[in-house]
Order: sequence, then C-alpha cells, then structure tokens
Amino acid sequence: MAKKRTRIDIVGDMLEAIQNKNGKIKPTHLMYKANLSHAQLKLYLDELIEKEMIEVVKNNKDNTYLIITETGDDFVQKWREMQGFEKSFGF
Repeated sequence: MAKKRTRIDIVGDMLEAIQNKNGKIKPTHLMYKANLSHAQLKLYLDELIEKEMIEVVKNNKDNTYLIITETGDDFVQKWREMQGFEKSFGF
C-alpha cells in the first residue's frame, strides 16, 4: 500500500510544481499538479501566503497567478536535501 504524503511533502510538492513552471502558476493548475482537492488547495495556499513562501498576483487581464518567493525556493532546496538524507539511510 502506498504511503500517505506528509504535510511537508504536500507543501514541497506544491512549491516544486510552481518552480517547475518557471516560478509562476495558476491556482487551478497547481491544484492538479499537486494532486489536491479545492478545499486542500485553499487551506495550504492560505498558509503558504501567510508564511511568505508564495505571493498572489493578478495580471492586466485579471488572471490570478501564484509566484514562489525566495523563502519558498529555500524551502524546496532544504526539502530536497531532507529527501536525499532519508533515501541515503533507506527510509
């Protein structure tokens, strides 16, 4: 049986999905890329905005985009290091 994702893994997946789209993604696209429900997306987005890991911006056509911040980039780097550490010990 597949292991459930931890809260940290979900946040990492979300931020990594934004990074993979050149640091900017629409909320609906993020929901699909991170495999989240709308309710889950809203919950995590609120927290990521509060912790200044992402910013919400609108373009001149009133489209909403999520942009990863330097803090978010730093988180992804450390999260990847943690994953590598876990794998090196077989976890």
